Amino acid sequence: MKNKIKLTYFLVFTILLVTEILTALFVHDGFVRPYIGDILVVGVICAFLRLFVPEKIRVLPILTSVFAAGIELLQLFDFVDVIGLSGSRFFSILLGRTFDIKDIICYVIGGLIFFAAENLARRKTDEF
Repeated sequence: MKNKIKLTYFLVFTILLVTEILTALFVHDGFVRPYIGDILVVGVICAFLRLFVPEKIRVLPILTSVFAAGIELLQLFDFVDVIGLSGSRFFSILLGRTFDIKDIICYVIGGLIFFAAENLARRKTDEF
């Protein structure tokens, strides 16, 4: 059963990651890429972490949202520049350079969706 759960999380991670990458590469609009992408990134991180972190830690999606919001708050202080990596395109993309409160809202939405999906799946499994 444990391997089946890990396989499920691996598939979810892969699907969300591919969706996130394709969105970043091919969608250049003002809604899907910035907002749906931020919602999806929390799911990508949660699914990846679930490969290593047991389901007993039920608040993992919430913790992931808090982590993402923390990274966003660091952007408010241009953290990439503070740590001396402003010349690095990689770290500028990875950590971001522009604070936006809407991103934090998207991270919270993403965490809540993943949290709800896990709880729904858990209930369905417990029914059988």
